[in-house]
Amino acid sequence: MATETASPARAAAVKLSRNGDRGVTGPLQGHHHEAYAIVLPPENPLGEEYVRGKLRVRREGLLWFDRRTFAFEDELLMALKGRVSRIPECAEFTEGVFLQGFVEGRTLRDGRFGLGRMSEHHVGQLGELFGELAAVKHGELALEMLPGDPSRPSAQDGDTAGFLGGMIDFTQDEVYEKNRREFGSLFDRLGVSATSLNGLRERAEGLTPRPFSLVHGDLHRRNLIVDSRGDLWFIDWELAMIGDPLYDLATHLHLMNYPECDALRVREAWRGAVEPVRPDAVDGWERDLPHLLAFKQAQSVYTDVIRTAVGLLVGAGALALVASAATGPGPGRLRLARAARKVQRVLTAAKDALGLRGVPTRREIREAYGEWVRGKVGRGR
Repeated sequence: MATETASPARAAAVKLSRNGDRGVTGPLQGHHHEAYAIVLPPENPLGEEYVRGKLRVRREGLLWFDRRTFAFEDELLMALKGRVSRIPECAEFTEGVFLQGFVEGRTLRDGRFGLGRMSEHHVGQLGELFGELAAVKHGELALEMLPGDPSRPSAQDGDTAGFLGGMIDFTQDEVYEKNRREFGSLFDRLGVSATSLNGLRERAEGLTPRPFSLVHGDLHRRNLIVDSRGDLWFIDWELAMIGDPLYDLATHLHLMNYPECDALRVREAWRGAVEPVRPDAVDGWERDLPHLLAFKQAQSVYTDVIRTAVGLLVGAGALALVASAATGPGPGRLRLARAARKVQRVLTAAKDALGLRGVPTRREIREAYGEWVRGKVGRGR
């Protein structure tokens, strides 16, 4: 607890909480933010339906694998009030300090929901979200945006080829090239090269134009909350952007890894909700969806290769791995085996998208990561 107490984010949460430290829960699970749930003070800015609020402070010095469009997620949530259902309320508590409503419930990854079938009720509410997002048109949100993003309002509305091309360029330049000095030897050993995304660029050029709209960009199970009434809420809008509405469907299907029966229902829910709102937004969707899914598969390779490597260096894990290499099976070897299974799985899924000649065996992947970690430990990281 000493580390948490020393955290400026936790100190701010304790200061805002009605019950001081006893009213603070966290840090909550999350990659990009240090976040805490707090019992709201008497001067509750979020309304009576919320007992707790969420304070989020962006972590510094992180690797980013996705484009970000909006400078401030809190401002986006406030702009969407009344336009998008079942998203957290957000308010400025004091100058520059924003609180989001804490949605009480379980994520779709937890407990009884697990990785099972999506209920008709939840599929329907997911479809409602897609329809509401499609109604938020290009240029309608007068919010501060980050520079250099392909989905900024000045981009040509409907240029789906340019939109996906920008995503591919970001993965090439900001994920692969920018981190090549640190992780390039791993990519080389795994067969991923500087030309691996060229095939996807060619596929992107043939996409059907569709009018741009708001895209959540990160609809995975941990960002889908089921409340006590059984309704589905949608949180964590940091990766939202203005772009091809079909990109949201592709991202969601990729992240959820549905059984085919559920994937079919969600695809039809997307079409059934988007078409009445923006008829042109479903043009060519069945033909183009495989190309967007292929990009998401390829993107996962770059993300998971790096995250897996970083994960193996966390804490005493790297030392345990090196010790296991010298003394035989141990916790380090087990972590390495799990890492190899994960990386082989994403490489296999993206084999065609990246034009890979083959996929390394688990043994080859274990050896590649083992040598990489030992090199880092030997050089003091």
